Amino acid sequence: MAFFASREHLGARRSPQPDQWGGARIVFFGRDMESSRQVWSAESGCPGDYDYREFYKDIGWELPAEYLGDVLPDGIRKNVGIKYYRVTGKVGLGDKQPYDRPRALEKAALHAGHFLENRQRQVQGHVGSMRQPPLVVSPYDAELFGHWWFEGVQFLDDLFRQMHFDDRAVEPITVSGYLDRHAKNQVATPSASSWGAKGFNEYWLNESNAWVYRHLHEAAERMVALARRFAAAAPGPLEERALKQCVRELLLAQSSDWAFIMKTGTTVSYATRRTNEAILRFMKLHDELAEGRVDEPYLRALEQKDNLFPDADWRVYAG
Repeated sequence: MAFFASREHLGARRSPQPDQWGGARIVFFGRDMESSRQVWSAESGCPGDYDYREFYKDIGWELPAEYLGDVLPDGIRKNVGIKYYRVTGKVGLGDKQPYDRPRALEKAALHAGHFLENRQRQVQGHVGSMRQPPLVVSPYDAELFGHWWFEGVQFLDDLFRQMHFDDRAVEPITVSGYLDRHAKNQVATPSASSWGAKGFNEYWLNESNAWVYRHLHEAAERMVALARRFAAAAPGPLEERALKQCVRELLLAQSSDWAFIMKTGTTVSYATRRTNEAILRFMKLHDELAEGRVDEPYLRALEQKDNLFPDADWRVYAG
């Protein structure tokens, strides 16, 4: 993530006191759409530039299998990370032109300068109308830089170097660093929103995935009931393990990735399977706990398979 704040009128660093936030425990920072589009969008943003490396044309699919040899040890075609072509334009993969690395690096430096110029103009336009320095919050998925956008890492390097040596209007800062300097902020209740299309939740609740939520709500209610029951009567070691695994399966089922994939239509069968598996595993463990007959070999297999959150605390659900 990158954050940019005006250099003008920056006060001394100070640690905020909890009561300065009106008793609130969470501070919200809104995502800046202007800077997000400039970097994130493949259509109007930097990554779609015709001189950058083409992600989808990979030698793992292009060259003869016998030539690739050990690069494809299992003989199955896949991306191997070696790509010789540039975006070129809105053309088919067969019409892509060879990648010119120096040209792409020059373009990354230009884009970094343009991005910085836009942020300068953006913060300077707000300085006179705000009581404290404006903050531009620009979050991105880390995999964009160097993965989807191969030159993205170089873009970041150029950007931070230019800010350090050339700029006097903006500086990079973390949101916690900003709060240290400016502890007093407006108290508000944010509306329900997301990073998805149009800013709301339609990607996660629509005709393609609405069926999921009745099962998630039921599982969550059962988790609460289980936790309250066992909080009143100390569970044994086996029951303790099963309760922790219930939490893991519930959290896996609730992962927003599955509903998102169902909407995008990419690997719907996979997302559906993962959702169903997590719910069914949760329900089986729930029933075994309710009946006092936890199947230890089955539990052990789940602990090995779904082993995220090793310190999962089922007691949270009893609160």
